Amino acid sequence: MKKEKLHTDFEEVVEYINNYTDPLPADLLLKLYAYYKIANKNYRSPDSSVPLINAFKANALIQAKNMSREDAMKAYIKLVKKEVMK
Repeated sequence: MKKEKLHTDFEEVVEYINNYTDPLPADLLLKLYAYYKIANKNYRSPDSSVPLINAFKANALIQAKNMSREDAMKAYIKLVKKEVMK
C-alpha cells in the first residue's frame, strides 16, 4: 500500500470511528487506542483520571510497542473494517 493511500485510508477509518455511536467492546477500543497512538507517534503515558483505565491503556501500548507507524495504521484499518464496518 502506498504511503499516501495508507494515510488517507487511516484518516477515513479514524473519522468513521470518531463518528460511530454504538458501543464497542473494551478490548477492541484498547487495541484501537494503541494502534492510533503508535500511528500518530504519541508516546505520552495514558492520562485518564482512573488508574485502572491507565493500566489497561498502558498494557495495550506495551503489547503493540514493536509495531512500526505504518504497521499500526494498517492494523487499525484492518481491525475497523473487520470488527466495526462489517
